[in-house]
Amino acid sequence: MERFRDVGRRLSNWHRWGPDDELGTLNLITPEAVVAAAGLVRTGRIFDLGIPFASDGPQPGGGRINPVHLMRDTGAGQVYPGGMHFADDYIFMPLQAASQWDGLSHVFYDDLLYNGYPAAEVGPRGAGKLAIDKFGKGIAGRGVLLDIARLKGVDHLERGYSITPADLDEAARTQGVTVGAGDILLIRTGWRRVFTTTGDPAAFMNGEPGIGLACAQWLADRDVAALCSDNWAIEVLPGEGDEKFAVHCVLIRDMGMPLGEILDFEELAADCANDGVYEFLFTGPPIKFVGAVGSPVNPLAIK
Repeated sequence: MERFRDVGRRLSNWHRWGPDDELGTLNLITPEAVVAAAGLVRTGRIFDLGIPFASDGPQPGGGRINPVHLMRDTGAGQVYPGGMHFADDYIFMPLQAASQWDGLSHVFYDDLLYNGYPAAEVGPRGAGKLAIDKFGKGIAGRGVLLDIARLKGVDHLERGYSITPADLDEAARTQGVTVGAGDILLIRTGWRRVFTTTGDPAAFMNGEPGIGLACAQWLADRDVAALCSDNWAIEVLPGEGDEKFAVHCVLIRDMGMPLGEILDFEELAADCANDGVYEFLFTGPPIKFVGAVGSPVNPLAIK
């Protein structure tokens, strides 16, 4: 099997959009592509692709925890002229605890980030380069769903199943849809159902189905702008070899591709299967946390 560094060198987008680029493959979402994507809205149906941000979410604890919601004020004990009361609250959470974007400073190797920026740009005060706030204009464009779980006739793919380029091709052919330049690709594995049916975060986080390293070439050949999935790490886990998070390394560090993780495609997938339309307007702006390497997101698909 080809090593991820070799794949990364071959597919590298470093300096493709200039030496100062911090957007990576989002450069492929042109104004013309956004106009075309807006034309896909025919019925006005909106599909919420984000999962709830709650204390009973999919994080088992340890490195990341589920959101902690704290009330600062409930209105009790307040005395204001006219009788007005107010409630106010806080959230304490990792920025990648639920539906999330991985930014381009999230993963690196050999002391270099995407586009050759030194890894030292990421420090105690955040990322000086490639921070998530650079995506402030949002991630919006033509979304395409490839439903691999439905293709295989299962509720969800099995842990450790490696999605291949042939699977992606077959899903696109079966669904009658193409994936092209500037698209935001959504891959349904059904893995979200492992959590929603069991309520067990440890089972959800104990490996997953996902794309294999060979899919990086497939994505590069089609100039995909961003990739999302309903699992927690995009790629198959346990991985295909002894290299940890090899797909992340290539997609984020070498190709400069944002990754959307822990999304919910169940309602959207059922609708697509019903009407046969697997393309839509996708919008998923991150929150502009300055210097952050990732962000919560509540993405929408609009048909």
